[in-house]
Amino acid sequence: MLNAENFITDFKGTDGRIRCSNEDFYVEEVPLALPTGEGPNTWIEIQKNGKTTLDIVLDVAKHLHISRKRMGFAGMKDKSAITRQWICVSNITPEELPDDLEDVLYNVKILDIKSNQKKLRIGQLEGNKFKIVIRDIENPDEACDNARSVLDSLEVTGVPNYYGFQRFGELRSNTHLVGKALVEGNVKKAVDTYIGNPVDGEYEQAYQARQLYDEGKLQESYDLMPKSMRYEKYMLQELIHSNKKGQLEEKDYIKSIEALPKPLKRMFVNAYESYLFNKIINERSKIGINKYYPGDIIIDKEERWVHEIDEDAIEEDINNFTLNPTAPLIGSKVPLAEGIQGEIEKKIIEEEQVSKEAFACPKTPKLGSHGIRRSVRFKVDQTNVKKMDDAIEVEFFIPKGCFATSVLREIMKKNV
Repeated sequence: MLNAENFITDFKGTDGRIRCSNEDFYVEEVPLALPTGEGPNTWIEIQKNGKTTLDIVLDVAKHLHISRKRMGFAGMKDKSAITRQWICVSNITPEELPDDLEDVLYNVKILDIKSNQKKLRIGQLEGNKFKIVIRDIENPDEACDNARSVLDSLEVTGVPNYYGFQRFGELRSNTHLVGKALVEGNVKKAVDTYIGNPVDGEYEQAYQARQLYDEGKLQESYDLMPKSMRYEKYMLQELIHSNKKGQLEEKDYIKSIEALPKPLKRMFVNAYESYLFNKIINERSKIGINKYYPGDIIIDKEERWVHEIDEDAIEEDINNFTLNPTAPLIGSKVPLAEGIQGEIEKKIIEEEQVSKEAFACPKTPKLGSHGIRRSVRFKVDQTNVKKMDDAIEVEFFIPKGCFATSVLREIMKKNV
């Protein structure tokens, strides 16, 4: 995990490897409410293997010949995993869906289809259940005991609320660099960072396509790009079209970014906020994520600010997860804490040589962010550990917006 260096549990790590296969990493989304069977919208429960949620949504929209804006989902799920969740198609009945829908969705099973009165929107989930296998463990008995001890400890303190690599790109961890360029007002650099900049470990065809882009050979780059680079192709198509009219200008790079689906293009600045948030959480974890310090900004379970702190009850409220200290996803309007926590936040901002106001992104205002305060920890429960031959299997539930890798790094004592 980017910028995650400190551990809050002292038990020996299991070490080992995760994601030896997609089957070793199972995620099940827990919705806020299930579809009722009545209404103008259709919810589809899917189980996917090796594809992103956005890939599925775009594939369904393409097959149905509808705008992607009519598609909905509650949360983005891992690509390198077996994941189960609901997606939604608005203003269509189950009977209107084509019989071959599952056939055209590669590595996707349709588990259920139901009507519902309401659409499904981002964030409408309670959380996610995980079942993860950690392999290549030397002593599964010892690892099983240590993993159990770590989970018991985390159920008391909470888990540091780091953002996982999914937020930044699992292979090319650069979405935060795209976001940083947008915050700095350098839109060309943002586009170049996303389309170009090949990294070791990429497929050769993708690597070469990015190299061609860096060399200014836009059409050759586009022609070589595989289908998996669909978003880069969206952007490059805009640049090629603009390039025919003359030399590329800043407005052309802005149009290139705007060609991306809304959830993706908004993710860039959010990823940069997350990068800085992880830095702040790493520092906070050294002094305690389950403690109150004067100057902390506190939120309740509904993420509402608590403006009056009861000094006599705050410790018990934090122990019960009724209240939580926060750190900022830095944005143009987010307030900073005072006291020790405020010093941490100001230090990170100064080190990064960035200002809060820059997150308004004047050149791409729709992609800017006001910022928000987010809990420094999250609650993990429904935990279980099972021994296997040369592995262990861990199960747990965590709230929406939190990352399983934050739990795993404490169990394994390494970034995963």
